Amino acid sequence: MSFMSQRSKELDASAAPDRTATLQLVIALARAYQALEQGVRPHLAQLGLGITEFAVLEVLYHKGALPLGELRDRILVTGASTTYVVKKLEERGLMRRRTCAEDQRVVFGELTAKGRALIDEVFPAHVDRLRDVLAGLSVSEKHAATRLLRRLGQHARRTTGARVTDDD
Repeated sequence: MSFMSQRSKELDASAAPDRTATLQLVIALARAYQALEQGVRPHLAQLGLGITEFAVLEVLYHKGALPLGELRDRILVTGASTTYVVKKLEERGLMRRRTCAEDQRVVFGELTAKGRALIDEVFPAHVDRLRDVLAGLSVSEKHAATRLLRRLGQHARRTTGARVTDDD
């Protein structure tokens, strides 16, 4: 066996633990997110809301009116999906679109009074449901997981050239 071939096998062997840990982490993240979603989806469905629709209402509730592009980035869906969800929420009278006075190319999304009333009613129960679903972790474990996941997300965004924000 040549020196180069031997060195290549040594590098492969040293990378194996990281490869395994990486794959295990991705699977664990996906399964955890799926379990969280399954924990809250029925509650939202009773209100006639999907996860993405709720996400739009929740972001507008906490951040106020936002340009639709920023809204899209915050709820992590494509532009076409955002347009579809916004249209559905508008048809239900829960939010509206408003063109920016300074720049006609920018369109804001904002809650209507009906949308604010709905999220005022729904959000406390949603948080309680999330607390139940996440009760398997202590408060300090939740803080540690948050720090690690934010760091992971920021690194992944930098690696892909995506914009990193203070919310990451």
